[in-house]
Amino acid sequence: MSLPKETSEKLEVFRANVASVAEGIVFRIFPAKTIELSNLIESASAPDSPYDLTQAAATTDPRVYPPPGTTDSNGPSAKRKRVEDGIVPLTNDISNPRYPELVYANKHVLKLQETIKAECTQLSDSCDKVKLWINLTMPKFLVPEVLSELLRAQESAYNIRDSVRQNYLGRAKICSKLIKYPNIEDYTLALKEHDEKQLFFARQNLVDIRNVYAVIMDIVHKNITKVRRDFFVGSHVDFQ
Repeated sequence: MSLPKETSEKLEVFRANVASVAEGIVFRIFPAKTIELSNLIESASAPDSPYDLTQAAATTDPRVYPPPGTTDSNGPSAKRKRVEDGIVPLTNDISNPRYPELVYANKHVLKLQETIKAECTQLSDSCDKVKLWINLTMPKFLVPEVLSELLRAQESAYNIRDSVRQNYLGRAKICSKLIKYPNIEDYTLALKEHDEKQLFFARQNLVDIRNVYAVIMDIVHKNITKVRRDFFVGSHVDFQ
């Protein structure tokens, strides 16, 4: 029993698309990202770089602000009106918290972390596409080594991505202490140190992602060269 001709043709198109996309990642995106991130890392040492540690002092706001007004003298609260109109607000309800005072997030660090998250997403997505290509084209005895490295690359991306969540939780704990004990200066200093550490980690995350790209690029390229030399000399198979 064989596949219908139409199905076979569609699968061939699918495989060709997989190969085309993955080859573009391996031979163009991996090298380009390695160079791009290397340049960004080098520029991060400049005093005006957003990754420079001196930015922490200017961007951390340890002040405890009073709670915002929740009732308008001309009518019901905005929250109540939105609910009555059938629109559920997306923000947290801060009208009746146990400690209503505010400590604002560090918007500078948040912006850097958005960049890191985007890099992690691109790295993980690229690894998925290359893994599929390798499974469909490479000899089975070469697959474990390459796939293991690609899996490690994805795990690195996941861990770096999750560090953003851990940063928010850690900062929130310090801020909650600031709200409860605004007279204790050590909590203010702890918040400043926390944000400075996040700037350091943001730059280090770029280094880690760059290194991952460099390693997987090297391993995949070497294995493709080996495949060409030992198994596909004179064959119609072309990896580029």
